[in-house]
Amino acid sequence: MKVAIVASSRDSAGINISSNLIESFDFENIGEKFQYNEIFRYKNQKNHIVNLYEINDDLIFSENIDKKIDADSFIFASKHRSKENTPSFAAHPIGNWDKADFGGEERKLCFSSAVLLKNLFLDLNKNFFLVKKEKNFQITLEATHHGPYLEKPAVFVEIGSTEKEWNDKLNGKIIAKTIMNALNNQNNNYKIAVGIGGPHYCFNLNKIVLRTDIAVSHICPKYMLEKLNEELIMKSIEKTNEKVDFVLLDWKGLGNEKQRIVELLKNLNLEFKRTDQILME
Repeated sequence: MKVAIVASSRDSAGINISSNLIESFDFENIGEKFQYNEIFRYKNQKNHIVNLYEINDDLIFSENIDKKIDADSFIFASKHRSKENTPSFAAHPIGNWDKADFGGEERKLCFSSAVLLKNLFLDLNKNFFLVKKEKNFQITLEATHHGPYLEKPAVFVEIGSTEKEWNDKLNGKIIAKTIMNALNNQNNNYKIAVGIGGPHYCFNLNKIVLRTDIAVSHICPKYMLEKLNEELIMKSIEKTNEKVDFVLLDWKGLGNEKQRIVELLKNLNLEFKRTDQILME
């Protein structure tokens, strides 16, 4: 299996992460270039070939990069921005529930792996608490959003949210270690779900992914629920690498859309579970 880790020369957080990958792991310069930048390679414990690329475009607008890079899956190493400038680590699937204002294609989702997202999220938490004791640092899954569009499984892993955090070498080292650990992780015995409801930073889903054997792929947040229909629900399932066992509803986070979403799932004969009931178990 070939994995591509992609960073942008325009993104200081991505360069921080890629530099730490090269310094901390046995990535070798293979003497080839992509967009005039050197390509580095590593073979992991599962005999995956992991190639590290630096591109000259913004990651979210690197449309159809899977047509240019030969890989079975993609991990985009990136910066994260937030209005509150909260120091953070984040991971999320990619695609658009509505318009494609920030790359990708309108109302199209990319393939995602719930297993890889869970392993990344678990390791982000583990590595952070082993190394950093910083307060007010957020570690979170995010709802599915932005581009680029590609036909291969892809995930973003990010450092947020200001230049200070993007250039902090320890942050880059934590993300680099997290990526490599997740790729080596043999644990895939999870129950697979797609998520619906809740805020962009998935508070209740975060707790469930951390505390249970449930892994979540695509997540449609509350602010996109009015755009959600049967077709997009089925697309979120079809664009999950693993077989989806059920739909996970952030019950309080469905707001006024609660009844409509439940009816859609019943019409599709899809099993669903509520976050409030799982968290009470």
